[in-house]
Amino acid sequence: VRLVESGGGSVQAGGSLRLSCAAPGSTYSWYCLGWFRQAPGKGREGVATIDKYGRQSYADSVKGRFTISEDNANNNLYLQMNSLKPEDTAQYYCAADSGDYCFPSRPSYSYWGQGTQVTVSS
Repeated sequence: VRLVESGGGSVQAGGSLRLSCAAPGSTYSWYCLGWFRQAPGKGREGVATIDKYGRQSYADSVKGRFTISEDNANNNLYLQMNSLKPEDTAQYYCAADSGDYCFPSRPSYSYWGQGTQVTVSS
Protein backbone atom coordinates (compact mmCIF):
# COMPACT_ATOMS: atom_id res chain seq x y z
CA VAL A 1 0.00 0.00 0.00
CA ARG A 2 1.38 3.39 -0.95
CA LEU A 3 0.63 6.47 1.14
CA VAL A 4 1.19 9.90 -0.38
CA GLU A 5 1.29 13.10 1.68
CA SER A 6 0.77 16.61 0.35
CA GLY A 7 0.02 20.08 1.62
CA GLY A 8 3.26 20.99 3.35
CA GLY A 9 4.91 24.36 2.92
CA SER A 10 6.28 27.44 4.62
CA VAL A 11 4.16 29.70 6.80
CA GLN A 12 4.67 32.32 9.43
CA ALA A 13 3.95 31.65 13.07
CA GLY A 14 0.24 31.80 13.76
CA GLY A 15 -0.62 30.57 10.29
CA SER A 16 -2.38 27.42 9.16
CA LEU A 17 -1.74 24.48 6.87
CA ARG A 18 -3.77 21.43 5.93
CA LEU A 19 -1.93 18.21 5.21
CA SER A 20 -3.49 15.45 3.16
CA CYS A 21 -2.65 11.79 2.86
CA ALA A 22 -3.97 9.58 0.10
CA ALA A 23 -3.79 5.85 -0.48
CA PRO A 24 -4.46 5.69 -4.20
CA GLY A 25 -5.91 2.43 -5.34
CA SER A 26 -6.22 1.03 -1.83
CA THR A 27 -9.48 -0.44 -0.64
CA TYR A 28 -8.11 -1.66 2.68
CA SER A 29 -9.93 -0.48 5.76
CA TRP A 30 -7.40 0.44 8.42
CA TYR A 31 -7.95 0.31 12.16
CA CYS A 32 -5.51 3.11 12.94
CA LEU A 33 -4.35 6.12 10.93
CA GLY A 34 -1.88 8.63 12.24
CA TRP A 35 0.38 11.58 11.65
CA PHE A 36 3.96 11.73 12.86
CA ARG A 37 6.72 14.29 12.53
CA GLN A 38 10.46 14.41 12.76
CA ALA A 39 12.53 17.56 13.10
CA PRO A 40 16.24 17.70 12.22
CA GLY A 41 18.31 16.17 14.98
CA LYS A 42 15.26 15.00 16.91
CA GLY A 43 13.42 11.74 17.30
CA ARG A 44 10.10 10.86 15.76
CA GLU A 45 7.07 12.32 17.52
CA GLY A 46 3.53 11.05 17.23
CA VAL A 47 1.20 13.97 16.53
CA ALA A 48 -2.33 12.61 16.16
CA THR A 49 -4.22 9.39 15.51
CA ILE A 50 -7.73 8.39 14.53
CA ASP A 51 -9.17 4.89 14.75
CA LYS A 52 -11.83 3.16 12.68
CA TYR A 53 -14.50 4.37 15.10
CA GLY A 54 -13.46 7.98 14.62
CA ARG A 55 -11.83 8.34 18.03
CA GLN A 56 -9.05 10.93 17.90
CA SER A 57 -5.97 11.31 20.08
CA TYR A 58 -3.41 14.10 20.12
CA ALA A 59 0.02 14.79 21.51
CA ASP A 60 -0.08 17.42 24.25
CA SER A 61 2.11 19.69 22.13
CA VAL A 62 -0.58 20.06 19.44
CA LYS A 63 -3.80 19.60 21.40
CA GLY A 64 -6.26 22.39 20.65
CA ARG A 65 -4.36 23.48 17.53
CA PHE A 66 -4.34 20.43 15.24
CA THR A 67 -7.29 18.34 14.06
CA ILE A 68 -7.07 14.93 12.43
CA SER A 69 -9.88 13.75 10.17
CA GLU A 70 -10.55 11.18 7.47
CA ASP A 71 -12.64 10.73 4.38
CA ASN A 72 -13.40 7.03 4.36
CA ALA A 73 -15.13 7.09 1.01
CA ASN A 74 -11.97 8.28 -0.73
CA ASN A 75 -9.33 6.81 1.60
CA ASN A 76 -7.97 10.24 2.49
CA LEU A 77 -6.53 11.39 5.80
CA TYR A 78 -6.10 15.04 6.82
CA LEU A 79 -4.32 17.09 9.44
CA GLN A 80 -5.55 20.66 9.91
CA MET A 81 -2.85 22.66 11.64
CA ASN A 82 -3.75 26.05 13.11
CA SER A 83 -1.81 28.51 15.24
CA LEU A 84 1.42 27.06 13.97
CA LYS A 85 4.60 27.63 15.96
CA PRO A 86 8.26 27.50 14.89
CA GLU A 87 8.65 24.34 16.97
CA ASP A 88 6.12 22.64 14.66
CA THR A 89 8.74 22.74 11.90
CA ALA A 90 9.39 19.15 10.81
CA GLN A 91 8.89 16.52 8.16
CA TYR A 92 5.36 15.17 8.59
CA TYR A 93 4.40 11.61 7.75
CA CYS A 94 1.09 9.79 7.60
CA ALA A 95 0.89 6.14 8.57
CA ALA A 96 -1.57 3.28 8.68
CA ASP A 97 -1.91 -0.02 10.51
CA SER A 98 -4.44 -2.74 11.18
CA GLY A 99 -3.46 -3.04 14.85
CA ASP A 100 -5.82 -1.80 17.51
CA TYR A 101 -3.53 0.37 19.66
CA CYS A 102 -4.26 3.78 18.23
CA PHE A 103 -2.57 6.62 20.13
CA PRO A 104 0.25 9.04 19.27
CA SER A 105 2.55 6.89 21.41
CA ARG A 106 2.11 3.94 19.02
CA PRO A 107 5.72 2.90 18.29
CA SER A 108 5.34 1.56 14.76
CA TYR A 109 3.05 1.28 11.78
CA SER A 110 2.93 -1.11 8.86
CA TYR A 111 2.79 1.60 6.21
CA TRP A 112 4.26 5.09 5.98
CA GLY A 113 4.29 7.85 3.40
CA GLN A 114 7.35 9.66 2.10
CA GLY A 115 6.68 12.77 4.16
CA THR A 116 5.94 16.42 3.51
CA GLN A 117 7.92 19.33 4.92
CA VAL A 118 6.34 21.96 7.16
CA THR A 119 8.39 25.05 7.98
CA VAL A 120 7.13 27.70 10.38
CA SER A 121 9.05 30.95 10.65
CA SER A 122 8.88 33.35 13.56
